[in-house]
Amino acid sequence: MSTTTHSNAARPDAGTRPGNVSPAASSTVRPPQGPVDMHVHVVGNGKAGSGCWLKMSKSRQWMADFMLRQLGLKTRWDAPEFDAVYADLLARWLESSSLSHLVILAHEEVYDEKGGRLDFGSLHVPNRYVLDLAAAHPGFLPAVSIHPARADAMDELDRCVAQGAVMLKILPNCQNIDCSRPAYRRFWERLAEAGLPLLAHTGGEHTVPQYQPAHASPAGLQLPLECGVNVIAAHCATKSGLGDPDYLSLLLQMMDCWPNLYGDLSALNLPLRSAGLTRLLHLPQYHSRLLHGSDFPVPIQPLWARLRGLITSVQARFLRDEPNMLERDYQAKRALGFPPEIFTRIRDLLPTARRVGGG
Repeated sequence: MSTTTHSNAARPDAGTRPGNVSPAASSTVRPPQGPVDMHVHVVGNGKAGSGCWLKMSKSRQWMADFMLRQLGLKTRWDAPEFDAVYADLLARWLESSSLSHLVILAHEEVYDEKGGRLDFGSLHVPNRYVLDLAAAHPGFLPAVSIHPARADAMDELDRCVAQGAVMLKILPNCQNIDCSRPAYRRFWERLAEAGLPLLAHTGGEHTVPQYQPAHASPAGLQLPLECGVNVIAAHCATKSGLGDPDYLSLLLQMMDCWPNLYGDLSALNLPLRSAGLTRLLHLPQYHSRLLHGSDFPVPIQPLWARLRGLITSVQARFLRDEPNMLERDYQAKRALGFPPEIFTRIRDLLPTARRVGGG
């Protein structure tokens, strides 16, 4: 597998959108205060001892194969070397991008409200694995995933904080987490005390199976907000499938009430979610609450932004030809005209001990 290189040559300017940063300003030298992709998934099958697992149904196998082709990985999901090859790709693409760091995400198993593990879900990425990856790669920042119903949830949170975790990531609709349960209040309070932001999936989900679709609404995030947690609504609560509710309006209403509520721009390059890009671009009063994330390895294509008239055909061709998908998503968000602070704002939300650029 050849190493992807990143070139600054012949980058078309992002056009006439006010406040846009010229793509020509990018550099392979990562500045101390460079941009951060705060939504990057780690995936593994565990055959080499990572502790990860994958359960691919036939109905989802086509999606997995498509993602592999998009990534250019010359391996299979079930190959023993897959975990290492995937992590190596992330490290090399980070190094050859304009990004300074990646927040890499663990993926919790599914539990019932009494703390019993359920035989449900298509993947698991243990906290230990992302913590170990971050220890081996200075550009990786570990986001752990803990179901608050686990009997050892508080101990696991403390252990992960002590080992350098910078964020907690959950998918309430897929992992059966009703964030509003009073029994979870102490967990959210401890998360706030530790200074870790909560990245919670909002909106529909079709990459991994949903256990309780109603938990996709950002309305369920009120208790963590009340407890003082900085909460990030992944995908800005936009709809993913035709039958999904669109919660973006609700999210914006909640932002008016909660100064500690944010949204990330991850996966907004998809067909239906891209409608959210149009709305958000025309609502500058909320730009101070937006964060940059890619949702890697979800495919990143400029077609949908082009069809909505958000970028030019020249920009679309440039983005299409960029082989590094982390860089492609970063440049796409810049070309749209989002302010540059969106790409570095996550630094202000990370715990002081591991804050990017702070040692």
